[in-house]
Formats: sequence, structure tokens, C-alpha cells
Amino acid sequence: MAETKTTVTAAAAKTSSHQAKKSSNLFALLAVPICIAIAYVFFYLVLGNPDNFQGGNPDNHPVEEGIGKWFGTVYKGGLIVPILISVLLICLTFVIERFLYLAKAKGKFSGAELVRKVQYHLANKNVDAALAECDKQKGSVGNVIKAGLKKYKEMIGNTELDTDQKILSIKNEIEETTALELPMMEKNLVFLSTIASVATLLGLFGTVLGMIKAFAAMSSGGAPDSAQLALGISEALINTALGIGTSAVAIIMYNYFTTNIDSITYAIDESGFTLTQSFAANHK
Repeated sequence: MAETKTTVTAAAAKTSSHQAKKSSNLFALLAVPICIAIAYVFFYLVLGNPDNFQGGNPDNHPVEEGIGKWFGTVYKGGLIVPILISVLLICLTFVIERFLYLAKAKGKFSGAELVRKVQYHLANKNVDAALAECDKQKGSVGNVIKAGLKKYKEMIGNTELDTDQKILSIKNEIEETTALELPMMEKNLVFLSTIASVATLLGLFGTVLGMIKAFAAMSSGGAPDSAQLALGISEALINTALGIGTSAVAIIMYNYFTTNIDSITYAIDESGFTLTQSFAANHK
């Protein structure tokens, strides 16, 4: 009977994991092309607005003052700029998405506080009160402890298994629930880690293209074309700034999120240890 119940639990876990993965992939599939489309619209219609350039011609220099000067200058960065803007928007999109998800995963109060409350209630053999605390926390730690507590409560009334088998059953339940929670917390972080490297490389690529234009202007016959020389150097620096800036945002936020995930993971590990130790001490 116990074996059948474990199989059903595992099947339900796999189904939930598959549904969560599908939902998250759908978000990524929609977010990336939308960010790219917005970036190109912004580049050509906002940055490339004729009002940002002298004589209303995008081939001329940017106007000499106002926001149009900055928009026109960025537009002169060349064709790599909309790609870098796309990467920046994708980065910001997933930063916001992960921030909202992890804020929810942390729950109403810290996992460490929940573990202390659960320890107190289990010491008094009040499993229902411990379950109520999990419902109040509403985070990933609360979800894991709640699953463990339900199995804990079930094992108290089980007369077919010995203590070691009951503890193992509780551990397995906690591990299954943890296996569902952790991947969802780490989901989409791969975009940030990739952007951290790719943005810098794209910026360098744009820099190289700009420097090629600059040196071409210097190597032309006769006097160097100062306008083309300035345009090439401007393009190089704009791409460098966008690439480094985007990479910096991605690195900082990736480290911030991984630090938060580590703290939640530690609380989950502590909760599993608490449940098994409590059962071993109170229900021999």
C-alpha cells in the first residue's frame, strides 16, 4: 500500500514539473521576440527620428542640444546598437521576472523563522499548528515543509513501517518537493548568465566595426575625413558603453539572485533535517 502511494506522489510531481516548465518556456518564447521588436522600433523610430539630426536628415550630425542630441548620438552607433538594445531589454525583462518570482518564493516571512516556529510546534507534538505556519509563510520553504509535515503526520499513525522506514519516507517526500521548487527558482537565470558574456562580446564587435570605419577615414587619400573619423570613433565607444553596461547589469543581478536562492536552499535543507530529527526524537 505504501509503495502505491509513493508511485502516485512521484507521478503527480512529474506532472506538476512538466506543467511549470511548459509555462516558463512560453514566457521566454514570447518575451525574447517582443523585446527584439521593441528594440528595433525604438532604434529606428525614436533614436532615428529626423528631428534628432541637423537638417532633419539622419545622415547628418545629431542636433547640438537637448535629448535629441543623445538620441542621435546613440543612433550613430550603427547596426549593432539595436541588437545591444534588444539584449538589454531581454536582460531587464528576466531581471523583473526573476525578482517577482523570488519575492514570492521567499514568502511572507523568512524560511529560518518558519523553521524555528515548526521546531517549536513539533516539540509540543502539534503538527496541525506547524502546518498552519506553513500556510501563513506561502513560500518555497513553506511548500517543502508542508509536504514533509503531511507525510510526518501520516507516518505517526502508520503501524506497518519501523522508525527508520518512516524517516526515510519523510526524507523522500521532502526531496521530491524540493526537486520541484529549486528548478523553478533557477529558471531563466541562464538568460542572465549568457547575456553577461554575450553583451560584452557584442559591444566589442561593434567597437571593432567602428574602429574599422575610423581607420578607413584616416587611410583615405589626401587629408583624413574628420567627419568619418569622428563617426567611427563615436560608433566604437557607443557600442562599448552599451555592451559593458548591459553585461554589468546581468552579472550583478545574476549574483543577487543566486545568493537569494542559496539562502532559500539552506532553509529548505534545515527544514528537512528538523523534521527527521523531530520524528526520530518524538516518535520512536
